[in-house]
Amino acid sequence: MPRNTGGPRPRLYFHKKRQLYYIREHRRFIGGGIADRGEAEKRLNAYIATKDRPTGPSTPDRMTVAEALAHYGRERAPHVVDSARIGDCIAALVPILGELPVSSITGEVCRRYGKMRDRAPGTVRKELGTLRSALRYCHREGYLTAAPGVSLPDKPAPRDRWLSRDEVAALIRACRRNPKARHLAHFILTAVYTGTRRDAILSLGFMPSTVGGWVDTDKGVLYRRGKGETETKKRTPTVPVPPRLLAHLRRWERMGARWVVEVDGQRVASLKTAWRTALREAGIEHARIHDLRHTAITWAMQNGVDRWQASGFFGVSMETLERVYAHHDEEHLAGVAAAMGQKAKGVTGHTLNRRERA
Repeated sequence: MPRNTGGPRPRLYFHKKRQLYYIREHRRFIGGGIADRGEAEKRLNAYIATKDRPTGPSTPDRMTVAEALAHYGRERAPHVVDSARIGDCIAALVPILGELPVSSITGEVCRRYGKMRDRAPGTVRKELGTLRSALRYCHREGYLTAAPGVSLPDKPAPRDRWLSRDEVAALIRACRRNPKARHLAHFILTAVYTGTRRDAILSLGFMPSTVGGWVDTDKGVLYRRGKGETETKKRTPTVPVPPRLLAHLRRWERMGARWVVEVDGQRVASLKTAWRTALREAGIEHARIHDLRHTAITWAMQNGVDRWQASGFFGVSMETLERVYAHHDEEHLAGVAAAMGQKAKGVTGHTLNRRERA
């Protein structure tokens, strides 16, 4: 009688020579080995849960939210600009909704999620928006037969926080006093002069590359995209460098910098610690790194820059420019106000009577 080498049910097998755990089913090893016993058991449980499922699209009641998010995070997220944000959203969604079947996603479940998260409506909206994108992706790619709707909180009013010139000067002085924060001063200057988004600035070099944009200091041109990078909804147009910033960039390049924002010759991955320290030392409250982009666009509007040109330079749509920034333009609707005091064409001989004067 042949020896039973695992039976019909998959199990963990420990390879003594390699010191690794494998999933073993009959006489076959499934997947590669893993050293940690706990992780190996998780992989085994996941394999058992999915091995008997049909290979075609799953109905919403046969796929969990966690599985849908896993497909999206593994296949789609690496190809978007802000993949880290998607990862953060998935990390927030899975502990609360991960074990639920997709079919259970209703408006009430979404509202309950918002209460359990106890975060700002904008944050909850982003997280649930990621869930909606994941379900639509799974449906489009053939993993799901249908994608239920996801109810999002109302879109919050646009944030109207921007920094004054005195606040920006105070931030830069705080950075220059701290030897470990000089790189943040480079970032702030680039942000307020160009309105470029954070990730694009952190990827800027002084030579063409495939990992991000670059600055041609000879021609005075800022290329916000790297070689081979495609344009996305977050537009990254090529623009001329403002003269005052160009002087700084040329000086940094002469000093041997390879990246616009760097520490010890290496690109900077995060500014959170340096930003918090600079805010505290400058005495500034309630300012985010992204507010530097708002600051640049707001200053442009306050200086009367043509809106069409501003839209092209900052890579922001005309709709967003009108909705978020137009009220900062001192000339906004000034022509209408002036026209209201003029006599209409073709109307003569009419003066305000006593009641109208009142």
